[in-house]
Amino acid sequence: MKGQITVWLILGGEGQLGRCLQQTLLAREINFIAVGSNEVDITHKDEVSNFVQQVSPSVIVNAAAWTAVDAAEDNEEAAYAVNALGAAHVAYAAHLAKSQLVHVSTDYVFSGTAQSPISEDAPCAPVSAYGRTKLAGEEAVRTHYADGSLIVRTAWLYSSLGANFALTMARRALTHQPVRVVNDQFGQPTFAHDLAEHIAQLVHHKAPSGTYHGTNAGHATWYEFAREIYDLLKCDLDLVTPVPGTEYPTRATRPSYSVLGHERTHAAGLNELRDWKVALADAMPAIAQKLKMEENL
Repeated sequence: MKGQITVWLILGGEGQLGRCLQQTLLAREINFIAVGSNEVDITHKDEVSNFVQQVSPSVIVNAAAWTAVDAAEDNEEAAYAVNALGAAHVAYAAHLAKSQLVHVSTDYVFSGTAQSPISEDAPCAPVSAYGRTKLAGEEAVRTHYADGSLIVRTAWLYSSLGANFALTMARRALTHQPVRVVNDQFGQPTFAHDLAEHIAQLVHHKAPSGTYHGTNAGHATWYEFAREIYDLLKCDLDLVTPVPGTEYPTRATRPSYSVLGHERTHAAGLNELRDWKVALADAMPAIAQKLKMEENL
């Protein structure tokens, strides 16, 4: 492990978290290289290893993933190539280069049957193809580079960047559209900028290798998330109607409860991410501005 951070490599740099990480590192005056799949395809082992050896980064963040949850049900092999084999290739390359690895994972590794916040070491039992491939990726990281890796699970990610639930709901709120939103799935809306800052904190404070949960504090249903967005945008709350998940059947099964605990973050001497409502209030001006500028709302 290198003693001083000189450059970070962000894989999946074109995605929502990757772009937020770039902004975080710029603010911290940390050098970085961010690449997308068109520049480094993590499904090709030699391509990853050669690039990592060339760059010689102090830290590698693997934010590259197949995230099309429903499509993975019919394309599990393709999702596995990115989420599991790709993770193995990155871990192998990080080990060879003696770079610290931060591997981003998901709440979908759990079954969703818990009734209280899920600890980092709780048994995993994914109920979807996407979840299975992401769990296989975690296991690959632990196999190839357990002592040099941080696995950071997150959930319900949003920002003004990329496509996400918050942007969709804000668009509908700004155009005063009614929405019917699931009210029996519980999770943690997580501001991608907060997650990026959390990753930087974990590395800066030399958190012990292992698995961490990077989600905003508190919990909500999708309905409560949507209602908060409408409220922040001063839109009529009667336009938001709660419905059961059965009203919106999906190809992949979603966890009904994926509220994650933060015990390991506390044990590392760090604070968990702030409450999700506080984060959303901070995020909403940029989300609204983006929609107004790009879509003339």
